[in-house]
Amino acid sequence: MTEALPSIELARAYLSRVAEPPAPALVAFVARHGPQRSAVLIRSGEVPAEVAKVTTARAEVWRPEADLRAAAEVGARLLTPEDDEWPAWRLLSFTAAAIRGKEDAAEPVALWVRGDPDLARLTEQSVAIVGARAATGYGEHVSAEFAHGLARRGFTVISGAAYGIDGAAHGGALAAGGQTVAVLACGVDIPYPAGHARLLDRIASAGAVVSEYPPGTRVGRHRFLVRNRLIAALAEGTVVVEAGLRSGASNTAATARTLGRMVLAVPGPITSAMSVGCHAMLREGEAQAVTSAAEVAESIGRIGGDLTVEPEAPVRPTDALDPRSLRVHQALRERAGSSPEQVSMEAGIPIGQVRAVLPMLELAGLAQRGDTGWRRCSGRSAPSRGEGGGPITPAT
Repeated sequence: MTEALPSIELARAYLSRVAEPPAPALVAFVARHGPQRSAVLIRSGEVPAEVAKVTTARAEVWRPEADLRAAAEVGARLLTPEDDEWPAWRLLSFTAAAIRGKEDAAEPVALWVRGDPDLARLTEQSVAIVGARAATGYGEHVSAEFAHGLARRGFTVISGAAYGIDGAAHGGALAAGGQTVAVLACGVDIPYPAGHARLLDRIASAGAVVSEYPPGTRVGRHRFLVRNRLIAALAEGTVVVEAGLRSGASNTAATARTLGRMVLAVPGPITSAMSVGCHAMLREGEAQAVTSAAEVAESIGRIGGDLTVEPEAPVRPTDALDPRSLRVHQALRERAGSSPEQVSMEAGIPIGQVRAVLPMLELAGLAQRGDTGWRRCSGRSAPSRGEGGGPITPAT
């Protein structure tokens, strides 16, 4: 008698527990046979050796109903590739990386989502901000400022909910009234780190808390690296604020590059051990330097739609002077008057040209004629280069 097929939801819930991600062999098997048939074959042991290798230890553990109930108790649900909310476009990068020969490049078989399950919409315009747990005050400030500025520009901020840079990024996005996504290395029903339990509640209310791991799964060292690949995949680009040479943030950046995503790094003090990883990426050409949320938006945002505004240099009253007039102005003294002959000698400009320039400087408020001669003035408001056709140039 042929075993009845489970629903897609039950099958995917079972598959999310049966193997530790990433599991390329399992993903390929499911792609060939479909999730429902694959679940039946795995439970019965009728699978190729490469699939058995990653599923045998848990093949007999059938508890999708319990996992779905546990998720529902914390306001979470299972998101599957069959759902419209599945971030298919973002996760397609795993397939592209696998074609290029990247090992372990496999998308999740399902995602557990607490909060807004529409990850396709949340990640449509998104940026990851990652960095050190033992962050400096500088790093946390920059992370929060970047996240706040990006959230106000409509970007969803993605991070890992850890202490330090991650927490500051989530907090900055929330402070701006924006959306943020936390990707966990454990089940969505486990507040990790425990000190961020309230923060995770706020993230779920304003975005989503996401995990590949079914409810009840505890954190493990290897699971953080697996989690990092999902952070990199869900974002259009990754910003590293602070990182050591060997760190989770550096690992996320490397994964982002493998997936064809842009990597951006924030320069820090050259004396800071927390910025060594960022400086190494910049030195090796593996990341682009950014110093503001506007620069991040311009680098990874919509073409022509998220351009930064170049900072305006301060305008000096003498900016409108041509080189000759500027030399005459600089030859004048502020506290004592000078004759045109003295100015001519000091500036190295013929007396006739000096006599032509001085009245022009007076009109611009840059020189004043008195009983003792001509004095230099700071200028009330020099005409801009756009007024009067260009810089001040006396007739010759």
